[in-house]
Amino acid sequence: MADLQRRRSLAEFLRSRRERLTPQEAGILAGPRRRTPGLRREEVAQLSGVSVTWYTWLEQARDITVSRQVLTSLARALMLSSVERRHLFALAGEPLPERPPGPGPGPALQRLVDALEPNPAYLLDANWDLVGWNRAEAALIGDPGQLEPAERNLLWLVFTDPAMRSLLADWSGQAQDLVAQFRADARQRSGDPRYEQLTGGLREASEEFRAWWAAHDIADFGSSRRTFHHPRAGALTFDYVKLAALDAPGIKLFACMPADAATTRKLPALQECAAGADPEGAAVGTAGADPEEADVGPVGAQ
Repeated sequence: MADLQRRRSLAEFLRSRRERLTPQEAGILAGPRRRTPGLRREEVAQLSGVSVTWYTWLEQARDITVSRQVLTSLARALMLSSVERRHLFALAGEPLPERPPGPGPGPALQRLVDALEPNPAYLLDANWDLVGWNRAEAALIGDPGQLEPAERNLLWLVFTDPAMRSLLADWSGQAQDLVAQFRADARQRSGDPRYEQLTGGLREASEEFRAWWAAHDIADFGSSRRTFHHPRAGALTFDYVKLAALDAPGIKLFACMPADAATTRKLPALQECAAGADPEGAAVGTAGADPEEADVGPVGAQ
């Protein structure tokens, strides 16, 4: 019964989109006499490259198979918006097409990250570049704003900053998990210049990344617990929560919530680091930098 209702909803949606589209908008010569509002079924079938019979069955809620390729053709023929296209795929029971990355986080999203203090929080884009963080995160890992833009990337910092190995407990296990998560998360990024630059640079810079990347392991992100050995605050354990920003495609927010009472008690020490008290204790320098001069450190793992 649920499947029948879904097919009926799909049929009604297609009919409504067909009837709202004029022949002129679709690039079709209308002719002198038209009783059908919008496009005819045969016109939609022709524009999308399917048979008139098959499309008619679709609008009649018949039990027929609809492929992703045909859905894409129908969306193009009916000039659907991105939200209408996702709705079409959902009604057809197909996985939703991934939304292309947007221009990045807006000011409101950064204000949300700031409002999460005293808990560390940060924003990653589709290539896991750091595009936002709060003062607590900067106090935990060093200020990413002091790095070159190309270096403000989670994987780059994990694999190229030697200080990360002492900051993160179980560096090897966590780093390997990150590689598997990144491969799954960035499966649509192949060919993107930034993606190719990042993965190519990491293969050259890190023997561990090169070996784990070649293994082609993949993993979904799940709520995870990470322990840090912070030079000022000591051992800190956080539960990571990942949220996708619906109004900023490709942007993910990571909030670090204290996993125990001891970590909660130590958050004021992180705030002191963020305020500039004892800058020598704020964690870790950049790879290759003089430890007495650098005050920037690696980024916390997912």
